[in-house]
Amino acid sequence: MKSIASLLFLMTLAATVAAQTGGHVLFGDIKVDEREADSSKIATFQVLLYAESGNLLMRQTVPANGRYRFLDLRNGRYELVVEYENKELARVTVSVNSPFKTDFRQDVELQWRGGPTTKASVISAAEFYSRSPANASLLKQAMQATEKKQYDRAITLMRQIVDADDRDFPVWEELGTNFFITKTFFEAESCYLKALQLKPDFLPAMINLGRLRVVVKNLKGAIEVLNRAVTLQPTSPEANYFLGEAYLQAKLGSKAVPYLNEAIKLDPGAMADAHLLLGALYNASGLKDKAAAEYAAFLKQRPDYSDRKKLEAYIAAAKTRN
Repeated sequence: MKSIASLLFLMTLAATVAAQTGGHVLFGDIKVDEREADSSKIATFQVLLYAESGNLLMRQTVPANGRYRFLDLRNGRYELVVEYENKELARVTVSVNSPFKTDFRQDVELQWRGGPTTKASVISAAEFYSRSPANASLLKQAMQATEKKQYDRAITLMRQIVDADDRDFPVWEELGTNFFITKTFFEAESCYLKALQLKPDFLPAMINLGRLRVVVKNLKGAIEVLNRAVTLQPTSPEANYFLGEAYLQAKLGSKAVPYLNEAIKLDPGAMADAHLLLGALYNASGLKDKAAAEYAAFLKQRPDYSDRKKLEAYIAAAKTRN
């Protein structure tokens, strides 16, 4: 009974840490059709991330058909800009918003016309949705309300958007997230399902739906949707993490372990909480040394953890036994 209580206690602590620490990840591929490009030159692009205020936050150099990755982002709206030789090729507005740490994918597809010094044309941008000026204005207000924790106002504004355009799948997902934050779980699930009905491969809706189902203890449903998310995007740390958590809560620890380890491998810093879950699992199974190793790895990533002394005492006791 003590080990089960310890497992539940540590899982609760892990959930609290996941909700309060770290930030979101924005990543994507810069997909370039180079059939008309000069093969003697290697194209590299500058990917810049701006806050909605216009301030430059981060930049990365990415080769053609390479991947960018911006870490530790707060909830909000951002401008993603792709440049080549100081010329802007693409600009996409990206909404990053979730009550839990998660990853958001934003691919940009480009095609050369006339050579690498000619401005590329944007063929498509994954997850970008073209809205009317009125709806774009409403969404801006809604996101500002969410940032101020005025969730009821945000929900009202987003309802106006989907009433005007029922096919706006990103707003359905955002609406679901606001319901999720306010613990209006039935409405949140309905919104996530609507987003996935409109765009079945919309990863943020998949991950948040799975996380929601973990919270309401619909573990079978959570495992189903999170398995789809991992199949769609095996390199998503969040999809792997939450699938591992779902298996763990379903008392299928042997299935949880590989997904939690994969989440750590993909993003060691942001996914440090997976160490805490693994430690709790090993502790409940009587594998004290393995649990201690996981707790030590967790504290290395989270030195300011509120219950650090308890974990340090556990690690010290494991060393004494050896």
